[in-house]
Amino acid sequence: MYKVNIGKKILSANDEYALKNSQFLSGQKKLCLNIISSPGSGKTTILVRTIKELRNKIKIGVIEGDIQTELDAERIRATGAPAIQINTNGSCHLSAAQVSSALDKLPTRDLELIFIENVGNLVCPSAFELGENAKIVVLSVAEGDDKPVKYPAIFARSKVLLINKIDMLATTSQVDFDIERVKIDARKLNKNIEIFPISARTGEGMTIWYDWLKRQLNNLG
Repeated sequence: MYKVNIGKKILSANDEYALKNSQFLSGQKKLCLNIISSPGSGKTTILVRTIKELRNKIKIGVIEGDIQTELDAERIRATGAPAIQINTNGSCHLSAAQVSSALDKLPTRDLELIFIENVGNLVCPSAFELGENAKIVVLSVAEGDDKPVKYPAIFARSKVLLINKIDMLATTSQVDFDIERVKIDARKLNKNIEIFPISARTGEGMTIWYDWLKRQLNNLG
């Protein structure tokens, strides 16, 4: 009996679109970053603050991934940045084909940096390449410091770890989060991962994140 490995077939088809996206972005010299996290980690808040504070320095567009609604895309558009919404209708991740379609709708020639805000999930999105330059994983202190150990794949594959909501550590005794433990566990999985503790709400630490973005753009040549 002839058997087809459905998982491999799906990933193979996805990788074809991912290569197409990568070639398109490279040809236009655009930086594309895939933002991945659990729901509620603050991805959209990070993007909104980043866009507002860099609006006069970097031209940014966003591809928004959600199971339903355009709520996050509307928050991005309120900053003046273009945003294309993708609703997956139940799927736990974005596909490279969906991103390809969204890129066709974004005014990419007018942009320097494109963020892909993936569906809230630490597992599925890590396995699907989208043609991005790098994955960025966001972990909020409210989620607990055991996530690199429990969900190693995304931390192993990400170029940057943003530890968000650090303002909560000083304002409530209900949060038990060891930043040093997270750093150690993440670097066991990925010795080159860059780690930035931030608060998108207060702005603490965000300048270091912005400097990293500027370096990546400069490296594109």
